[in-house]
Amino acid sequence: MNPTEAEAATASKANANANHDVGVGRVLGHVGRPDEVSLPHVVEFRSVTKTYNPGGGNEFTAIRDVTFVVQDLVDKGEFVGILGPSGSGKSTILRLIAGLRPQFPPTSGEVLVFGRPVERPGPDRGMVFQDYTSFDHRNVLDNVAFGLECRGVPRKVRYEVAREWIANVGLSVAKDQYKYPHELSGGMRQRVAIAQTLILRPRIILMDEPFGALDPMTRMNMQDLLIDLWRRTQATVFFVTHSIEEAVFLSDRIYVVSNSPGTILRELTIEPSDRPSKEMQRQPRFQDTVYYLRDLISQLEESQRAGT
Repeated sequence: MNPTEAEAATASKANANANHDVGVGRVLGHVGRPDEVSLPHVVEFRSVTKTYNPGGGNEFTAIRDVTFVVQDLVDKGEFVGILGPSGSGKSTILRLIAGLRPQFPPTSGEVLVFGRPVERPGPDRGMVFQDYTSFDHRNVLDNVAFGLECRGVPRKVRYEVAREWIANVGLSVAKDQYKYPHELSGGMRQRVAIAQTLILRPRIILMDEPFGALDPMTRMNMQDLLIDLWRRTQATVFFVTHSIEEAVFLSDRIYVVSNSPGTILRELTIEPSDRPSKEMQRQPRFQDTVYYLRDLISQLEESQRAGT
């Protein structure tokens, strides 16, 4: 390699490790570490590895040496999207924050929430799954009020608060509160699941592909609703999705997870969306960020198929 080529290669490597803008996103030169953040931390992963069935014939390491930190933005919160190829450990990361077994506890490393090691699930963390979690034998009102019922809140009070949240998620109190899950569409059932979670005012909301089963139009409507609810609750949201457009629209920050065993490969900060999802997705700068992430994840999937 001649001196000119060597200088170009050095400059290219330096560029790859420097912050740079891509559309509405900014790719950070490296994944933020806990010692670089001055504000209190909402969630912190310190060199976290999760291996299932260690020592067994079916031993499998889902994530390895995952380190990141999310700050506690008081009176605002942050929306954190998690993207990556299938099987990269995205849901494992989410469930470690939640303290849910069998993903919890980690095999090594530490998971901290508000500066304390996670020991179990807690009321400061609420989770919304892809599969609808409503109780089939309860109507919408009783499903939404369930968490308050478990806390011993009197029926009159919990029903009043539940009706507020039924309206907050875009359902009709008059028409929908006494319906049962089998009488609801998929989008309506997911609205009930979101209301069930948010009624408890968790500081951290964990969402695992919550809109994955919805048709495209309903999905965009749910994205708009979620942004509105998040701004009202001012919680920190961790959102796992396979939809790159969804992640770019919703997120303030995106982590891209590598092939299994997953680790955090890239961190991007994203400009806040200032218009509905279907309008944002028409913007060229928005699409530039989508294309960047799509190319990155496609490369990961191709290397996974090639076994490299």
